Amino acid sequence: MPRGNPPHTADRALKATRLGPGDVLHVGTAGLRSRPVRVVLSALGIAIGIATMIAVVGISASSQAQLLRQLDALGTNMLVAKPGEGMFSGQEVKLPKDAVGMAGRIQGVRHAGGTGDLARSVRRSEKIPEEETGGIAVKAATEGLLGVLRGTIASGTWLNAANSRYPSLVLGHVAAERLGIDRPGRQVWIDDRYFTVLGILDPLPLAPELERSALVGWDGAQRLLGFDGHPTAVYERSTDASVRQVQKLLAPTIDPRNPRNVSVSDPSSALRAKAATEGAFSTLLLGLGGIALLVGGVGVANTMLISVLERRHEIGLRRSLGATRGQIRIQFVTESLMLSGLGGIAGVLLGGAATGLYAASGGLPWVVPPWAAAGGFAATLAIGTMAGLYPAVRASRQSPTLALAAA
Repeated sequence: MPRGNPPHTADRALKATRLGPGDVLHVGTAGLRSRPVRVVLSALGIAIGIATMIAVVGISASSQAQLLRQLDALGTNMLVAKPGEGMFSGQEVKLPKDAVGMAGRIQGVRHAGGTGDLARSVRRSEKIPEEETGGIAVKAATEGLLGVLRGTIASGTWLNAANSRYPSLVLGHVAAERLGIDRPGRQVWIDDRYFTVLGILDPLPLAPELERSALVGWDGAQRLLGFDGHPTAVYERSTDASVRQVQKLLAPTIDPRNPRNVSVSDPSSALRAKAATEGAFSTLLLGLGGIALLVGGVGVANTMLISVLERRHEIGLRRSLGATRGQIRIQFVTESLMLSGLGGIAGVLLGGAATGLYAASGGLPWVVPPWAAAGGFAATLAIGTMAGLYPAVRASRQSPTLALAAA
């Protein structure tokens, strides 16, 4: 029998052992474990970019959730009728005295109330000059107005049949601040007498003009301040199903002879539009977050290149012991993914914490959309993969002999 290798082993090719998931994780984290300070600094750029993006999306979502919650509480079934422009330029248009009652008789309308402007100023005392109004308007108000607006009293009481005939009033919260009134029972000066403050209103998002007003009872305004009884704003609250129908009927019902003299608006539309467009101005900040993320990716790529240069001896030794180019590439791509992944996790946590602080300071609900967290983390993995490809390929192409000789 001829000497030499057996026939069945002579042509047998040597095959590299495959790396299992545990092996890949071990070799991929070796560089991270040996240089922790560099890892922290490199991951910081990724973390800043992701934190910025998460915080921008989270703050926008929290503000939008607050607006939607506010809309649910206030309702979207309130309409306001005011005098229109009239047929001729400069023509003064007045709503009928019974405009509030006519609006309340429309089918589907549940509540109706009104206000009327008074050419009067309210001051803290008679010693303050009349021209110093502080931007506070004096208005007559019906007893049912607060229910239509779904408003609440911060302190005191609202106008009723018993007190609205006398020199008394209710202040919007902005008017109270400007007058220096902090509780009911104080007095303010209107026209030629003092009026007692019955209550102070909470904010009225659907009627912000009333926040800067002093509201006098309808009967009292006519008897004491010369109010002519013509409302300048009619507020009505209808059922949700009949809002559009009431909107069509409100103007011709209030002024059947000339409906064009009545202007009808939906105050909740502004809140709906704001909720719909919330976050439109965050595009710039998202772009800045994306730039920070790209800068972080460049930092990761630079770190990996330096790591390849510093670990030439390790690479040459592994190649001499049988590691394939593919295994070297997997090692450094895994290291890059781990590095960017750590930054991504830190960024998501930091962004969520920043959103929480903002929400807590403004009394908003804390909302971080899951898609934002998942998308941000996926973006870090994509950045990590791209940042690690070139260093990994460069490491795999190093000659074992030259690497060991250089070491």
